[in-house]
Parts: sequence; structure tokens; C-alpha cells
Amino acid sequence: MKLNELAAQLGLECLASTPQADQAEITAGYVSDLLSDVLAHAPRGGVLVTVQVHLNVVAVAVHAGLAAIVFALGRRPDDVVCARAREEGIALYASTLPAFELVGRLYAAGVRGTAA
Repeated sequence: MKLNELAAQLGLECLASTPQADQAEITAGYVSDLLSDVLAHAPRGGVLVTVQVHLNVVAVAVHAGLAAIVFALGRRPDDVVCARAREEGIALYASTLPAFELVGRLYAAGVRGTAA
């Protein structure tokens, strides 16, 4: 499913995106707040669910080759983080849902995790 379609289906608020990011095909995802874990295990082209909202999350997403980050629990990064994500082609979304609920909805929408 395309990222913009997935975001609409889940009611995610778009904080930053690009036309290319919107059209990314999302089939895999990862949830973690430990960025070293994300670097080691997140699937390329996937979506990350986290509550971390600082600039390092975008740097990790770029290095891991992620398409998007979804911030759970209503967490929102500042404007500097959003601007950097746009520059790097990483889409950012926010949700008021807890990470557990959000991942369940992603799974129901067809997004799967990866084997460690």
C-alpha cells in the first residue's frame, strides 16, 4: 500500500512529506525507541513507530533507509526536525494512539515486521 493511502486509512497527521515519499510502497514496519536497535533491524523502505521526536531519529531513518516515521502518543517533533526530514525525503506522521495500538492497526492494514 502506498504511504499516503496508509496514512489516510489510519488517520495519521502528516507533519512532513515529499511527493516521492507519499508514493512509497510500504509493506514492512518496525517499532522501537532504541535507535541502535532501529539501525540494526528496521526494514529498508519501511515505516518506524516511535515516541522519540529528536533530530537523531531522522538521521537514523536516513541511514536505515526508512520511508517514514510515525510518532505515537501524540508526540510531535519541532520544526527543525520536520524541516530536516523533508530535506532527507523522510515522511513524518503523528498519531494520538499508543504504539501498541498503532502497530496493531498497521498489521491489520497489511504491514508486516521482519524476522530478526
